[in-house]
Amino acid sequence: MKILSASQIREADAYTIANEPIASIDLMERASTVFTLWYVAKFTPEQPVSIFCGNGNNGGDGLAIARLLHERGYAVSVWLVAGGNTTKDRDVNEQRLSKIPNIDQHYLTESDSYPTLSEHTVIIDAMFGSGLNRPPQGWVAGLIDHLNAHACTRVAVDIPSGLYADSISAGTIFKAHHTLSFEAPRLSFLFAEHDEYVGEWEYRSIGLNADYIAKATSPYRIIAPTDVKLKTRARHSHKGSYGHSLVIAGGYGKIGSAILAAKACLRAGSGLVTTYIPKCGYTAMQTALPEAMTITDDNNDFITSALDTAPYSAIAIGPGIGQQPETLNALFKLIERFRHPLVLDADALNLLAHNRPWLNRLPENSIITPHPKEFERLFGSSGNSLERLQLACRQAKEHNIIIVLKGANTAIITPKQDVWFNNTGNPGMSTGGSGDVLTGIITGMLSQGYEPLQATINAVYLHGLAGDLAAQANSQEALIASDIITHLGKAMNMCRGNS
Repeated sequence: MKILSASQIREADAYTIANEPIASIDLMERASTVFTLWYVAKFTPEQPVSIFCGNGNNGGDGLAIARLLHERGYAVSVWLVAGGNTTKDRDVNEQRLSKIPNIDQHYLTESDSYPTLSEHTVIIDAMFGSGLNRPPQGWVAGLIDHLNAHACTRVAVDIPSGLYADSISAGTIFKAHHTLSFEAPRLSFLFAEHDEYVGEWEYRSIGLNADYIAKATSPYRIIAPTDVKLKTRARHSHKGSYGHSLVIAGGYGKIGSAILAAKACLRAGSGLVTTYIPKCGYTAMQTALPEAMTITDDNNDFITSALDTAPYSAIAIGPGIGQQPETLNALFKLIERFRHPLVLDADALNLLAHNRPWLNRLPENSIITPHPKEFERLFGSSGNSLERLQLACRQAKEHNIIIVLKGANTAIITPKQDVWFNNTGNPGMSTGGSGDVLTGIITGMLSQGYEPLQATINAVYLHGLAGDLAAQANSQEALIASDIITHLGKAMNMCRGNS
């Protein structure tokens, strides 16, 4: 799913109007109907509705929604936020609404007191749309603050008022619990700074011209289930058909990292998995994961040397390895020897952060999986999520690597500076070992011959989906990293029909 800019959505509207053809007022009716159907599936008529409508087309949507909800038996009040020029389609919907009895309509001006609403009321925000280019000011900003202070459920039409569609916002912003955007989500929904304003967001198509959408270019996408491509196994294949992975992980007190990564690698489908760990982990690994082969370093507590890389189709390094000088040397030797894409996580990234020239020596399309702090150590600080994303794009291009920037909407950044956001996963996955599992899944995908980007897309989406299944089974609070591995097979089966 492409993420289109606010200007592209406006162009898609205009193109649809010109080429479907459809009158703009009828396209507004279509969008309002889509919102209404979404709303009635979520909220009952027992909850009164107060819709705050601005002067633009977003306000026109709100006025049409008021009429459509009234027709479906909802008790609707409309608050018209006065001031400024109105649009033609918005005025048409105001006229249509004025002909319907039993709908409360109120004009709000600067001289009026802000309304006080029952806590059972659902507030629908249709004041400002995605074309906003400066924060709300004056009494309108005060109105938004006033609505935010109510103990009501708050819903935004297309985008919360005050939120910019394509950048980081500041100033007064409507705090929605739910947002439904039209045709595609907005880039700004995916930034941590906006989470308290967007709430739970969804998007629905309003039937904008498919040709325009197909031709529109955007570096930003959200991974859809159809983007996950899983191969069908041949009847006469064998373990050697699906690659041999090497997982270099673990240290004294952190052998669990190696176990989780190796088990996830096996569950992801790698035909063979060898773990390379310090001596202290031998018994634990052989006991916890008899399906994996184990080679131990000469050192008891940490990795000190690099293996011959020839037998392996995919190699991961980093979880739990520590940052000893001997381990750093082993990492350097690995980078020199293995000329296929590597998967680097955790302490491998921390070691590279102190030795940044080695980033330029990573094999082409190697995959690094930093969380925000690890990313900052590698590439420097950023002022906000958008700046960090832009920095990641520059670094992915400069070093010819794939960056998996982990977070609530994990972003996969390619050397071509394309960005794939993931929308599976949940806060329960904020638990020790979750990143080790992701490292293992990516490695298992690589070992089977998936191209690096496809391997990463598969892994990130499946990792989040397995986490969602685990949370459904165990709750977010009780979720642990091994639960993600347990539910990986079900996640793969759910996606298999898309391949």
